[in-house]
Amino acid sequence: MSKEKEYVSGPLDPVERAMEALFGLIMVLTFTGSLSVLNAGRQEVREMLIGAIGCNLAWGIIDACFYLMGVLSERGRTIKRLERLRASDDAKVVEEVFCEALPEGVVDLMTAEERASLRQRLVNYPDPPRSAKLKWPDIKGAVSVFFWVFLTTFPVSLPFLFVQDPFIALRISNGIAILLLFFIGRRLARYAGFSIWGTSLFMVFFGLIMVAITIALGG
Repeated sequence: MSKEKEYVSGPLDPVERAMEALFGLIMVLTFTGSLSVLNAGRQEVREMLIGAIGCNLAWGIIDACFYLMGVLSERGRTIKRLERLRASDDAKVVEEVFCEALPEGVVDLMTAEERASLRQRLVNYPDPPRSAKLKWPDIKGAVSVFFWVFLTTFPVSLPFLFVQDPFIALRISNGIAILLLFFIGRRLARYAGFSIWGTSLFMVFFGLIMVAITIALGG
């Protein structure tokens, strides 16, 4: 019935992890990409680092909160679905609830008798909580989301901490960003069954284009 993510398999699915990492990279690259290496001194580099790291820290916290909000919302929807099934045995209502809860196309493969049988099993299921509540695994999941968002983008900032020359640091940073974008595309391709090289290169191109647009629009 529920589409809730089990913490044991990770709080985010591969697509969500890829999108979160991509968004974080775009944000940090808008900071590093706006640095003028020809005129940048240590103060300018320091300010850029503070902005980039602070931005990703903030986004990690916000995204962790969004994750908890999503868990509560989905848990609440699950309770409402069970209430609808228990309140009515109408075949149309049962089909609508299952279409909301199950992957696309699964309900079409079920007969009316199978849907009715599954409804009855759910009706006999122990009563769910009266309201959605967070559990300890949800908190651990939110912490995991925070560290995923922050740590996947932090390597882009590292060269500016250890390389004195801003020009060289920027080139190393850009190289790391391209590798991360390529890796994100590769993981996404393996999950979705796409072309690995095609998807990886597209992700690099897409990420860099998004960064350019963000900088051009004042982001």
